[in-house]
Amino acid sequence: MLWKFALDLDVGVSGEVLEGIIWVNLTMGCCMSKRSAANSRSAARWRSTGIVGLRDSNLKHFPSEVLELERAVRTLDMTHNKLVEIPLEIGSLANLQRLIVSENLLERLPITLGKLQSLKVLALDDNRLTTLPDELGLLVRLERLSVSSNSLISLPETIGSLRNLMQLNVSSNHLKFLPESIGSCFSLEELLANGNSIEDLPLSLCRLANLKSLSLSNNHISQLPQNLLSDCTSLQSILLHENPISMEQFQQMVGYQEFESRRKRKFDKQIDSNILMNSKGLDEGLDL
Repeated sequence: MLWKFALDLDVGVSGEVLEGIIWVNLTMGCCMSKRSAANSRSAARWRSTGIVGLRDSNLKHFPSEVLELERAVRTLDMTHNKLVEIPLEIGSLANLQRLIVSENLLERLPITLGKLQSLKVLALDDNRLTTLPDELGLLVRLERLSVSSNSLISLPETIGSLRNLMQLNVSSNHLKFLPESIGSCFSLEELLANGNSIEDLPLSLCRLANLKSLSLSNNHISQLPQNLLSDCTSLQSILLHENPISMEQFQQMVGYQEFESRRKRKFDKQIDSNILMNSKGLDEGLDL
């Protein structure tokens, strides 16, 4: 292109300069050829394994090469990039099971996310999300959802449609409440909502019979649903540090003794298995 430009302007080009121009163009062509070959090899590997790993790639835009793979992709990890959006075309990855886009600059999610009917893991931590789309409730196979360290002020009521959800992490957001529909997430085993502004908990939490761990530290909770300990018969751990609730209140709840027995059995099992504990030892879950 540089050579043609010089000739079009009828500019005299010496043999030495012309040789340099040709060398530059050949070098650029060689680099483009190498890059194209590398992209082709990556695409072939992604298609073969179903795993697309693009962590720490300084990406500002979602690669079109990934979208072109469509049903071949099962895992997509784009952690620690500079993505500001996920394109609508993400819905074409119909067999995607794990989508990890943590540590980016996402402000919103596309409504086509609901088309990912095979999705089991969705990690969107450390972004700039203020809302989650109602279409999230269409991800009926979802087992793990992590959206910590965003700017969420609420969760969609449709989250109650996630009947296979086992782990939900909404810590470090701006939530003032959890939706009543969360009581319909019957498979939920772990709920992490530390570092929010939650004042009251929905009574529907008492329906979560499979819930084992409930983390609510650094909120504004002054009381728990009265039947939480008696109805959540799998509950073994509650973290309530930095909340305006006393140990006396907690101990007076219905089902406290049963909960305490489950908690001790859990730690006894860990000790018997030689599992190392952190510096807090047997954390009571409340500030005493």
